[in-house]
Amino acid sequence: MRIGELAVATGASARSLRYYEEQGLISSQRSASGQRHYPPAAVERVRLVRSLLAAGLSSTTINDVLPCIADESIRTPALEARLREELARIDGQIRDLRRTRDTLAAVIADYRV
Repeated sequence: MRIGELAVATGASARSLRYYEEQGLISSQRSASGQRHYPPAAVERVRLVRSLLAAGLSSTTINDVLPCIADESIRTPALEARLREELARIDGQIRDLRRTRDTLAAVIADYRV
Protein backbone atom coordinates (compact mmCIF):
# COMPACT_ATOMS: atom_id res chain seq x y z
CA MET A 1 0.00 0.00 0.00
CA ARG A 2 1.13 3.54 -0.67
CA ILE A 3 1.73 6.16 2.00
CA GLY A 4 -1.67 7.81 1.54
CA GLU A 5 -3.43 4.48 1.97
CA LEU A 6 -1.44 3.73 5.12
CA ALA A 7 -2.27 7.18 6.45
CA VAL A 8 -6.00 6.58 5.93
CA ALA A 9 -5.82 3.07 7.43
CA THR A 10 -4.03 4.25 10.58
CA GLY A 11 -5.10 7.85 11.08
CA ALA A 12 -1.46 8.94 10.96
CA SER A 13 -0.44 11.77 8.66
CA ALA A 14 1.86 11.09 5.74
CA ARG A 15 4.35 13.39 7.43
CA SER A 16 4.25 11.24 10.58
CA LEU A 17 4.74 8.10 8.54
CA ARG A 18 7.80 9.59 6.86
CA TYR A 19 9.13 10.51 10.33
CA TYR A 20 8.50 6.97 11.63
CA GLU A 21 10.39 5.61 8.66
CA GLU A 22 13.26 8.07 9.18
CA GLN A 23 13.48 6.89 12.80
CA GLY A 24 13.54 3.22 11.74
CA LEU A 25 10.14 2.44 13.28
CA ILE A 26 8.59 1.31 9.99
CA SER A 27 10.04 0.48 6.61
CA SER A 28 8.92 0.57 3.01
CA GLN A 29 10.04 -0.54 -0.39
CA ARG A 30 10.49 2.07 -3.11
CA SER A 31 8.97 1.71 -6.55
CA ALA A 32 10.94 2.59 -9.67
CA SER A 33 9.36 6.06 -9.50
CA GLY A 34 10.41 6.47 -5.85
CA GLN A 35 6.99 5.95 -4.25
CA ARG A 36 6.91 4.27 -0.86
CA HIS A 37 5.07 0.95 -0.66
CA TYR A 38 4.27 -0.58 2.74
CA PRO A 39 3.35 -4.18 3.54
CA PRO A 40 -0.09 -4.90 5.06
CA ALA A 41 1.58 -5.53 8.46
CA ALA A 42 2.57 -1.85 8.55
CA VAL A 43 -0.96 -0.94 9.65
CA GLU A 44 -0.62 -2.73 13.00
CA ARG A 45 2.97 -1.55 13.37
CA VAL A 46 1.94 2.10 12.94
CA ARG A 47 -0.92 1.67 15.41
CA LEU A 48 1.51 0.24 17.95
CA VAL A 49 4.03 3.03 17.35
CA ARG A 50 1.32 5.66 17.77
CA SER A 51 0.08 4.14 21.02
CA LEU A 52 3.61 3.96 22.43
CA LEU A 53 4.28 7.56 21.41
CA ALA A 54 0.98 8.64 22.98
CA ALA A 55 2.08 6.95 26.20
CA GLY A 56 5.16 9.14 26.21
CA LEU A 57 7.84 6.74 24.98
CA SER A 58 10.51 8.34 22.85
CA SER A 59 11.09 7.15 19.30
CA THR A 60 14.51 5.90 20.44
CA THR A 61 12.92 3.73 23.15
CA ILE A 62 10.27 2.50 20.73
CA ASN A 63 12.97 1.60 18.24
CA ASP A 64 14.66 -0.48 20.93
CA VAL A 65 11.41 -2.17 21.99
CA LEU A 66 9.88 -3.07 18.63
CA PRO A 67 12.35 -5.83 17.71
CA CYS A 68 11.78 -7.46 21.11
CA ILE A 69 8.07 -7.76 20.44
CA ALA A 70 8.73 -9.98 17.43
CA ASP A 71 11.81 -11.82 18.72
CA GLU A 72 12.04 -12.70 22.41
CA SER A 73 15.62 -13.95 21.99
CA ILE A 74 16.99 -10.40 21.73
CA ARG A 75 15.58 -9.20 25.05
CA THR A 76 18.26 -8.04 27.48
CA PRO A 77 18.31 -7.20 31.21
CA ALA A 78 19.16 -3.59 30.35
CA LEU A 79 16.12 -3.32 28.11
CA GLU A 80 13.96 -4.91 30.79
CA ALA A 81 15.12 -2.30 33.30
CA ARG A 82 14.41 0.49 30.83
CA LEU A 83 10.93 -0.86 30.14
CA ARG A 84 10.21 -1.19 33.86
CA GLU A 85 11.11 2.50 34.24
CA GLU A 86 8.75 3.40 31.40
CA LEU A 87 6.01 1.27 32.94
CA ALA A 88 6.44 2.99 36.31
CA ARG A 89 6.29 6.38 34.61
CA ILE A 90 3.09 5.44 32.77
CA ASP A 91 1.57 4.08 36.00
CA GLY A 92 2.32 7.45 37.59
CA GLN A 93 0.61 9.24 34.72
CA ILE A 94 -2.44 7.02 35.14
CA ARG A 95 -2.59 7.84 38.87
CA ASP A 96 -2.32 11.55 38.10
CA LEU A 97 -5.02 11.33 35.44
CA ARG A 98 -7.35 9.47 37.82
CA ARG A 99 -6.88 12.20 40.46
CA THR A 100 -7.60 14.88 37.89
CA ARG A 101 -10.63 12.96 36.66
CA ASP A 102 -11.96 12.59 40.19
CA THR A 103 -11.51 16.32 40.81
CA LEU A 104 -13.37 17.20 37.61
CA ALA A 105 -16.12 14.70 38.38
CA ALA A 106 -16.58 16.27 41.81
CA VAL A 107 -16.84 19.75 40.31
CA ILE A 108 -19.38 18.53 37.76
CA ALA A 109 -21.38 16.81 40.52
CA ASP A 110 -21.62 20.18 42.30
CA TYR A 111 -23.49 21.57 39.29
CA ARG A 112 -26.28 19.08 39.87
CA VAL A 113 -27.04 20.36 43.33
